[in-house]
Amino acid sequence: MSSDSPGSIDRRVRVQGKPVDGVFPRRAPEAERGSVRRVTVVGEEVLHRPCRDVVDFGTPELAALIDDMFATMYVAEGVGLAANQIGVDLRVFVYDIPDGDGVRHVGHIINPVLDEIPAAQRRLEDGTEGCLSVPGPYLTVARPDHAIARGQDMHGEPLVLEGREFFARCLQHETDHLNGSLYIDRLSARDRKTALREMNERRDEVFAARAARAAALKS
Repeated sequence: MSSDSPGSIDRRVRVQGKPVDGVFPRRAPEAERGSVRRVTVVGEEVLHRPCRDVVDFGTPELAALIDDMFATMYVAEGVGLAANQIGVDLRVFVYDIPDGDGVRHVGHIINPVLDEIPAAQRRLEDGTEGCLSVPGPYLTVARPDHAIARGQDMHGEPLVLEGREFFARCLQHETDHLNGSLYIDRLSARDRKTALREMNERRDEVFAARAARAAALKS
């Protein structure tokens, strides 16, 4: 998921759903260990099929994947990234995003499943969404303003993430990715066509900016 405004970093931070004391760095520590990978683009098969469940936890390979996902997300100026967006067919996503109260949420979740929120406890909210795999356009998508995702952390421990407003949108957007769906799949045929046209017009510009930021990290 991409953001059309980087915003400011609030000192109130929750990592893996738990509050953190003190100041948290602007970039999650995982990113400093990770390598930037290529972001897949709409039309590539890995984005359009459900991802496989993770069954091996606590491995160096899984830790390295999460590190690389954070590094890639920041270079692409995203607020969320699913594993299939770097070509990996596994149910994992990472995020670094504020909620409506200005609390910053940072972390990862594996094998996420969204709770069915009773209608009386949620409402549909129109909001602007972009996607790192649909580089360029931002369009309005209606989603519930409350989401609960249940899964595991990288060690296989149970993890529950609850979000409202923008964080809720992120949890739903990234879980959609792992189910083989993109936000443009929720648009009308007309709006989807608009999104793809804008992507084709802007993708070279977006890719060049990402490449420049990745190169700057190496210098």
